[in-house]
Amino acid sequence: MRSSWVRGAGALLAVGALFTTSACGSGSGSKDTSHKPAGRVNLTFWGWAPGYDKSVAMFNASHPDIHVTFQKTAGGSAGGYSKMLNAVKAGNAPCLAQVGYETLPSFAAAGALQDVGRYANKSRDQYVDWTWKSVSVADQVYGIPLDTGPEAMFYRADVLKKFKQPVPTTWEEFAKVAKAVHKADPSVEMATPPGDGYDVAGLTWQAGGKWFGTEGSKWQVNIDSPESRKVAAYWQDLLDAKVLKTTPALDAKWMADADKGKVVAHIGAVWINTFLSQNLKGSAGKWAVAPLPQWAKGDKAGANNGGSSTAVLKGCKNQEEAVEFADWFSRSKGSVENLIKNTGIYPASKDGLALPAVNAPSKFFGGQKIFDVFKEAAADTDNTWQWGPTMAQVEADFTDGMKKAIAGDASVTDALTTTQDKTIEAMKAQGLNVSKG
Repeated sequence: MRSSWVRGAGALLAVGALFTTSACGSGSGSKDTSHKPAGRVNLTFWGWAPGYDKSVAMFNASHPDIHVTFQKTAGGSAGGYSKMLNAVKAGNAPCLAQVGYETLPSFAAAGALQDVGRYANKSRDQYVDWTWKSVSVADQVYGIPLDTGPEAMFYRADVLKKFKQPVPTTWEEFAKVAKAVHKADPSVEMATPPGDGYDVAGLTWQAGGKWFGTEGSKWQVNIDSPESRKVAAYWQDLLDAKVLKTTPALDAKWMADADKGKVVAHIGAVWINTFLSQNLKGSAGKWAVAPLPQWAKGDKAGANNGGSSTAVLKGCKNQEEAVEFADWFSRSKGSVENLIKNTGIYPASKDGLALPAVNAPSKFFGGQKIFDVFKEAAADTDNTWQWGPTMAQVEADFTDGMKKAIAGDASVTDALTTTQDKTIEAMKAQGLNVSKG
């Protein structure tokens, strides 16, 4: 689910001057501070994704010595992360939490995570390499990877057929189809523009840009990059042409219109498939999935938007049991099959990727084996992208900027420039050495 993706945290924080990590937990070689109380171990797990509760129930049924209580929170950027950080500060945090890869560096910087490398590292080879790096900072490991968010294009095959339009394979074709469809029927719109920082980040990622980097002890911020501006100009042109739907993607109105064939496509991560299949009953069988349109015909560049870890928060007294659950959650056949079906994950574990469920045809998508598209997208995605240490601020500022752009009060490029300036400000305020990339 949304909460991101990247190789990032290991390379991201490897330079000691960037963050003070001593507060983040004991080193993987230090003395174990966890303990095994007599009787059943009780763990609490905070998260927001649908389907998590079902996997937790499976675990409890098969592990009498460990009981996990799942408590649903608001989404991470909608208040869940703030609640977790406040609980750590108050000393009453749960052991386990759903933390996106993009947010894990911020949690590490805040000293909110527990190093559980001595328990977790034995499972390292069971996961796709870059996902393990996403839960690690230097030699410290803060949890277990769950999923990734390869992106694709979801579209109404019947609507394109009705208007005699091809499935776009390039962004140029996508724009042409958008204009042709809207001209033929002004009540039909091709898609929504990117609505927040993570949407634009994924598209910049595909275009070959990078928002954050490090050089020596210095952070480099390049949100307002040539690649980002290319993406911004593209969507601004479509906004100016008034061929896009400006209702927020996936809200109730958007869902109703999409079900009626008034929205042709949606650019999004793999986990969008469950949102569509669970909400668009009237158009079941009419949807399909295709690779992301490319900037040049014949290119094969992927993007990622989403991906979560099951992280161990600072202060957890039962670290070994917490890791045992997190590893089971990501690798158990029953758990992963449930999470594919109800959460829409693309597994981070090699065991999960080998399951038949990853190759099963989808009735909602007309019998298509949609995970074949996401498998290719994942393979075509550059895994050297990094996230910065102030992503909550980046997301808030970018979302505000995109709202203004969609309303016509500013441009998408303005959102890039403003967010970059505010990000550099925010990082300097934290005492970080930072410059424009």
